[in-house]
Amino acid sequence: MSAHEERVLNTVKYTIKELPEDERPRERLVQFGAGALSSAELLAILLRTGTPEMTAVQLAQHLLTTMGSLRAIANAKPAELAQVKGIGVAKAAQLLAAVELGRRIALEQMGEQPAITRPDDVYALLHAQLRDEKQEHVVVLLLNTKNRVMRQTTVTKGTLDASLLHPREVFREAVRHSASSIILAHNHPSGDPTPSNEDIQITRRLHQAGQIMGIDLLDHVILGDGRWVSLKAQGVF
Repeated sequence: MSAHEERVLNTVKYTIKELPEDERPRERLVQFGAGALSSAELLAILLRTGTPEMTAVQLAQHLLTTMGSLRAIANAKPAELAQVKGIGVAKAAQLLAAVELGRRIALEQMGEQPAITRPDDVYALLHAQLRDEKQEHVVVLLLNTKNRVMRQTTVTKGTLDASLLHPREVFREAVRHSASSIILAHNHPSGDPTPSNEDIQITRRLHQAGQIMGIDLLDHVILGDGRWVSLKAQGVF
């Protein structure tokens, strides 16, 4: 921790406005740019206020310590963040709104990149987001006619189960956003991307549904630890 961060965290005052002007995160951002701020300071700007016991920066550091990482904060449910002392529902909503904006910006930038044409393109897009997840996350990528990502949506979390993952859940957003095709992806927390019988059955069911709806399922990519498996390449459909 830098001397500056230590001074900020050790202050006994309770609001950002009471900090010395050169140590207020907002003023530092304006003067030096966002890249000069620590993660706790950036979070403090989003949180806006602290508690009677903690400044906004101290609260931000407490949140980081409790959750373990920025990635964990980004992937948390609103109720999980709200349970952290000093956060509550309103601050949880502020944080997750900022996270979602960041994800949408990333997707817009992805739209300017070459189209997704290979399974390793899917892996490159999603592995950092899903690699530390302890549950399976099923993600649908909505593509335009040039195979560029229009939108990314998570349709379910937990064990991939054919009885729970209905085609309407997968294709709802595709219809809403007039997607030309979709790619399904999910992680295997074990690190082994070998498809299960359930994975194969679900893929075939979704492929058939896509044919009926006129929205192609281009691939189903399973992400593991440094590896991936394309069910399309394996001839599953």
